Amino acid sequence: MIIVRAELTDLPRLLRFRTDAAGWLKRLGTDQWSQPFPASNIAASIRAGEVFLFKEDQALDAVATVTLDRNIDPELQDLWTPDEQDERALYVHKLVVDRQYAGQDLGGRILDWAGDLAARQEDRWLRLDAWTTNTRLHHYYLGHGFRHVRTTRDPDEVSGWLAQRPARLAPHGFGDPTGVSPVGAKEPERKMGP
Repeated sequence: MIIVRAELTDLPRLLRFRTDAAGWLKRLGTDQWSQPFPASNIAASIRAGEVFLFKEDQALDAVATVTLDRNIDPELQDLWTPDEQDERALYVHKLVVDRQYAGQDLGGRILDWAGDLAARQEDRWLRLDAWTTNTRLHHYYLGHGFRHVRTTRDPDEVSGWLAQRPARLAPHGFGDPTGVSPVGAKEPERKMGP
């Protein structure tokens, strides 16, 4: 499996990941992601080079996605202490695996890749927030080495369960034929013509 950086032409697939995941989550009894997410927000993350796709082959459709950045969700800013905010961390957002790949721990491998990337960038932590009421998801992350930090008491904050694990080098088995650079780094300029 290979990793590629998403392009704006991938936006329909990224939106489909989210709607498919919302449908599956609804069948499990949770309202996570039931509200449409603005396509403009995803497009901004694509333009910033923060959205990654996982494919069996370059020519095939993506089977998973994750967004990685250094941004604490503004609504959760106050949940991280000032000392925590000062620590170098890479944040995981919008991790989705196509249901046909369920049960293969592809999500765990993606988390390992993200943690490996964070370690190579000299970050201390790999962090995330999760849907506050989705205890199944909390157990998934705890089972993948994350430690619960705290949960908001604000009933209006739906994604206020915070967790982190140390950034660490890890085998993940992904190929990178595209030269995906560290998050926040600029892509090399491609020369056109001779």
